[in-house]
Amino acid sequence: MLTLYGHSFPSRLLLGTAAYPSLDIMRQAVAAAEPAMITVALRRHNPASDSGGELWTLLQEAGIPLLPNTAGCLSVQEAVTTAQMARELFYTDWIKLELIGHDDTLQPDVFQLVEAADILIRDGFKVLPYCTEDLIACRRLLDAGCQALMPWAAPIGTGLGAVNGYALRLLRDRLPDIPLIIDAGLGLPSHAAQVMEWGFDGVLLNSAVSRSGNPVQMAKAFAQATEAGRNAYEAVPMPPSEHTRASTPTVGQPFWHSENYGGAV
Repeated sequence: MLTLYGHSFPSRLLLGTAAYPSLDIMRQAVAAAEPAMITVALRRHNPASDSGGELWTLLQEAGIPLLPNTAGCLSVQEAVTTAQMARELFYTDWIKLELIGHDDTLQPDVFQLVEAADILIRDGFKVLPYCTEDLIACRRLLDAGCQALMPWAAPIGTGLGAVNGYALRLLRDRLPDIPLIIDAGLGLPSHAAQVMEWGFDGVLLNSAVSRSGNPVQMAKAFAQATEAGRNAYEAVPMPPSEHTRASTPTVGQPFWHSENYGGAV
């Protein structure tokens, strides 16, 4: 179970709603993934508009909790205002906080992010900040009151997977009790499985599903990979070794593997 701000969710996968070939394919992808939450950008899908109203109806019918986001915001005031509008329109105090500081990489502006998070948390929001893997920036967000973080694996839409595995594993190691959801940069189900094997609590996907050749099938594949990666983490994988160690018993030595044996068979 994924637990965020005291709320438990049966899935560890969150799914975005942008760039699908059609609303029907998006609906099928959501059904295939069975995500914990569905993210939606107010600046792209205003439920008060005609096109946004159709999406809003579909999301309500799905019966899955919504996670509005502040995608496209470039300033603290813009992000705060967008979050407040989303709360009124979507009837939720959950917000995925995005504040972009660089157009080419879509890298989060961590300085403004901390400031906006502090304001929104004081206003009663459950803030999930999209951030980098920088440990100091993440600690500042926690100091501001965030109870979960969403570090990137790679820049949005690249599909590269975890480009800085060392920093991500360090983040996981130094913040063992904080829910960490990998957001952005995953392109393959194996990428999701990998970060889940490292002990991350969940993944958030959009482009990897919506821009694939078969979004419905890919959504299911990511759901399976996310679950498999978590199961592997909880099972405690065997430690890697540079030495071989046979697993098949030697004739006449049925319990050879219980000895302190380090040579080859």
